[in-house]
This record gives sequence, structure tokens and C-alpha cells, in this order.
Amino acid sequence: MTPAVDSINGMELVLFWVMAVVAVTGGLGLLFARKAVHAAMAMAMTMVSLGIIYVGQGAEFVGIIQVFVYSGAVMMLFLFVVMLVGVDASDTMVDTLRGQRFWSFLIGALFAAAAVYGLTRVNWPDAVGLQAVQAEGTVTALAREIFERQVLGFEALGALLVIAVMGAMVLAHRERLTPTPTQADVADARLRSGRWLAGKPNPGIYARHNAADTPALGPDGEPVEVSVPRVLVARGQVQSPSAFALPGSPGATDTSAKRGSDSHDTTEVGTDAEEGKR
Repeated sequence: MTPAVDSINGMELVLFWVMAVVAVTGGLGLLFARKAVHAAMAMAMTMVSLGIIYVGQGAEFVGIIQVFVYSGAVMMLFLFVVMLVGVDASDTMVDTLRGQRFWSFLIGALFAAAAVYGLTRVNWPDAVGLQAVQAEGTVTALAREIFERQVLGFEALGALLVIAVMGAMVLAHRERLTPTPTQADVADARLRSGRWLAGKPNPGIYARHNAADTPALGPDGEPVEVSVPRVLVARGQVQSPSAFALPGSPGATDTSAKRGSDSHDTTEVGTDAEEGKR
């Protein structure tokens, strides 16, 4: 008895073509993106699209693993590495190995020719339907396909991934031209410079104004500009410490003097009122 062949309904066909277009668009974005973050997001879009296609074809296990592992773990790891380490946009385009472009194009063309030749020699069997293929379960059928029928390709793929990881380690390695400075070397360099041996002063004027937008005052009464955060300096939100100086001091302004006189008058009025009550 020949099992019935499952037919593809309209919604499944529409889902396949829509997600196929999205996956191909993400693949093109991965190839032609100039920034590493955009390339990673395009690859994540391709991975999610493939997962949806797998779920629509009845392979729920493969689709969920595709979304969780590749899109949720691997691609997020790539993005975290790009954000934390950073990518230098001024990479040199000079080949360090002679003829590597020629050999890469030649080997790629040979792989493409071998793939086309292999596809033309394949004899596609008649479709038997997902119910017959996955009669023992999706996970068991996938494990039997990987570790029995496709074990050679699976092992070759594992070796290729290991080689890719080793190549990434070699490319990311940078030779250090100078020895790594120790904590003692950093302390000696700071002592030799003679600047901020006890650390930079905190922003703000003690007992008058302690906000971060006001420079600290040194022992000589001069403002220390480096005590203000650089973000506030770039925004132009730095205030002058003379506005918070004590009345009568050399750096006091009219506003601070007026504020001081107002507070002095208020103190005197309060004192007179207390004496009248007594």
C-alpha cells in the first residue's frame, strides 16, 4: 500500500515564498553590509526565516533549535563581541599573502562546479509525505538521518567548523610589540609625571555647591577643569565656580554677593524678631 502524498495548501505555500524572500534578502544583506552589526542582524533575520520555514514544513524541532540556538545564542554572542571589542573600520585592503585572491576565486569556482555537477546527477525519489518519513518521531528521525545516513557529511562539517575556529583565532591574534605594563610600572610612571598623585579632585565646591557641573577648586583657589566629566564639557553644561564663591572673596561675582547680602539681611531680620519676642 502506497502512503498518500501530503499536499501543500495555499497558506503553507504563501508562508514558504514570503519567508524565502526574507531569507534571501537577509543573505544579500549579510554579503553586502558594510558594518559588522548590520551583517549580524541580516544573518539573524535569515536564521529566523529558516526556522519559520522549518516549522511550516512540519519540522518543529529543527525550527525551534534554529531560532533558539542560532538566532538567540550564536548571533547574540556575535553582537556582544562586536559591541564590546569593536570593529576597526580602517582595515587595510593590501593582501598579506600573495595570490590568495586568485586561489580563493579558483577554489570557489571549483566548489561551485562540483556542486552543480552533483545536483545534476541526483535522482530525486518520489515524495512519500511527512507522516511516513517521521513515523518514529521528528527527533528520532533527525538523529537517525545524521548519525547513520549522513555521518560522513556530519563529521566533515564538524572538522570544517573546528578549522574555522582555529582560523579565527589566528586572524584575531595580535603580536605585542612592547611588554605588558605591570601595576608597579603604572605607579612609577604616575610618580614620575608628578600630576594627580592622590587622584583627581571630585567636582563641586565644598559646602557651597557639590554638583558635577561645577569644577573643583584647588589649594590655590583656582578651578580644576579636569574634575568635570567630559560629557558635560562637550554639552557646554559647565558652570563657573565664581558664582558660588563666598561674598567678599576675590573670585565672587555680583550675583553671589547679592545672594550673600540677602541671606545676611534675612539673618538679621530673624535675629531682631527673636529679640522682640523675648
